Amino acid sequence: MTSSATDTHDGPDHHDHDHGHHHGHGHLHAPKDFGRAFAIGTTLNIGIVVLQTVYGLIARSAALLADAGHNLSDVLGIVIAWGAAGLPKRPATARYTCGLRGSSIIAALFNAVFLLVVLGGIAWEAIRHFTEPVAVHGNIVMAVAGAGIIISGISAWLFASGRKGDINVRGAYMHMLSDALAALGVVCAGALIVFTGWAWLDPAVTLVIVVIIIRGTWGLLRASLSKAMAAVPSGIEPKEVRQLLSTLPSISRIHDLHIWPMSTTETAHTCHLVVPTGHPGDEFTLRVAHELRDRFKIRHATLQIETNEETDCALTTDHAT
Repeated sequence: MTSSATDTHDGPDHHDHDHGHHHGHGHLHAPKDFGRAFAIGTTLNIGIVVLQTVYGLIARSAALLADAGHNLSDVLGIVIAWGAAGLPKRPATARYTCGLRGSSIIAALFNAVFLLVVLGGIAWEAIRHFTEPVAVHGNIVMAVAGAGIIISGISAWLFASGRKGDINVRGAYMHMLSDALAALGVVCAGALIVFTGWAWLDPAVTLVIVVIIIRGTWGLLRASLSKAMAAVPSGIEPKEVRQLLSTLPSISRIHDLHIWPMSTTETAHTCHLVVPTGHPGDEFTLRVAHELRDRFKIRHATLQIETNEETDCALTTDHAT
């Protein structure tokens, strides 16, 4: 049995290997660095948390305090996402042979779960205000929530361009967008309270905000959980990958095909290709790796070549492939 592993790396971690296999390297542009966006977003949101907490207590507004709690969770979420964006860039070690790429997936999953837990606490507090209503200063609520809309809107804009390329950036964007929506709801509640005097509108709007944010967060939770379970990333259809490989010359059989996320931005692929005519050489494996990169954005591809149809390969019992 002969084998050939072909990896395509990008960015500053590109380096040569010598592991007894043939390796080829291609170049892709590294994902945009959102370090500045994370720093600005964190600073702005710490400021709005302090502002909403102080004036939420003064105005006795559950909606404003709920929004402050939500923003506080977002600060933690942004910090975690910020750290997760940097950890995958650390070099691999003898123990962590893929570096710390997986940390970005863990961070995205934690962010989604943490936000849902915070929303549960906010909903509970809002329900309590239905049974224990308090007078709410609507004008203060509107002014502070209005400032929140501006700050959260700016923060969301900072992450908007990267929300489709990295689930952690998407998480930060979702946090900021949900903040802006929540603040908008609080402004509306404050205005209605000023004109009607109905204090129950404050917790009612809070619950509506919670439902809206949960709907948006649920997709983030599903996506991050899917990556944590090493599912094939969305946007890649395994049948299409198999079809590409099956059209290669001299390939008689394909088995043990696996596709999984190494991080929130990188995808890995392995499979066994049976080539009865003999090993096709490095040029073949390099070409296949570039095809997988260009068509499916798979940056780390490993191909094992088997030249004998009768080769006893235990992995061929994998029914999924």
